Amino acid sequence: MVRPVADERRAKKNKKDSQLVIRLNRELRDRFVDLCEELDTSAARELRGFMKDFVRKHEDKQK
Repeated sequence: MVRPVADERRAKKNKKDSQLVIRLNRELRDRFVDLCEELDTSAARELRGFMKDFVRKHEDKQK
């Protein structure tokens, strides 16, 4: 199957090629993961969304 050029660009743009390791309380982590599962989402997706919103919010203030 040949993918259109736009799809290839999107795939490269959205490629996840880095990790962030954090330490946190096990109870908080477990509660967060459980809630994400109940809401049919993933912890990684929610954290990425939080990070994107945080960056947008604070980059706007710096300009």
